[in-house]
Amino acid sequence: MSRKTIIACAVTGSGDTVQKNPAVPVTPAQIAQSAIEAAKAGAAIVHIHVRDPNTGKASMDFELYKETVERIRNSGIDVIINLTTGAGARFSPDKDNPRQPGTGTTLCSPAERVRHVLALRPEICSLDMGSMNMGEHVFVNTPGHLSEMARAIRDAGVRPELEVFEAGHIRLSSRLIEAGDIRSPALFQICLGVPWAQPATGRAMQFMVDLLPPNSTWFAFGISAQQFPMVAQAWILGGNVRVGLEDNLWVSKGVLASSNAALVEKAAHIIEQLGGAVATTAEARQILALN
Repeated sequence: MSRKTIIACAVTGSGDTVQKNPAVPVTPAQIAQSAIEAAKAGAAIVHIHVRDPNTGKASMDFELYKETVERIRNSGIDVIINLTTGAGARFSPDKDNPRQPGTGTTLCSPAERVRHVLALRPEICSLDMGSMNMGEHVFVNTPGHLSEMARAIRDAGVRPELEVFEAGHIRLSSRLIEAGDIRSPALFQICLGVPWAQPATGRAMQFMVDLLPPNSTWFAFGISAQQFPMVAQAWILGGNVRVGLEDNLWVSKGVLASSNAALVEKAAHIIEQLGGAVATTAEARQILALN
């Protein structure tokens, strides 16, 4: 019997991509519809950010999360919702006084970053397991903040998806697991190709997988042109996969993706051509012990 592989779809993200591909969804209605289409195409999990409907920029507005989640839940489509907690972690130092936040800083408290998760209770939420340079700003996730967020997520009965961008993030994850802040076995998302972090190569993925705690379940993705090569690599190494317009705007070289569903369909085709099978939502819940 073919091993079942879960496809997760990162629907919109928070990057400045809205003007680069018209398929990137912005409003709650657009994000929810794109998530529903991705689920119909084979995604068992949809990873959700929200954007300001007027500007297309990243947002932390609770009402936007609420509307998006309700639209998906009321659609009749069975899909696992994964809400981000990555928003609220950016720091850009002021040019004249680097001790002060400059333009683009979004730093806020751990409680603010998980407020929508505690209220809406998705089955999964992301938890970015460390700090790193990201573009021209710093993505700040201190051990103390992560511990506080992890405990709140745990107590809400939500499964954290531990996003790891480099080896040290896995080491910190293991520490929080040992402390009981995160329940074991853990769920990891290996994020590859983000500038100034782990590259999107087969050797890099293998290195990250080898560091994971025993019995972990894991996904992996590569950004941009490496999205589909990393789908194949993750399947070969026994993991699950993530695709979506958050990470990649192209379905093939020079061809913009027309939708998240198109990216999911291509990932499913790769898995099946390699001899695998795509997990249904019910099968994904069983694999991830969400029931």
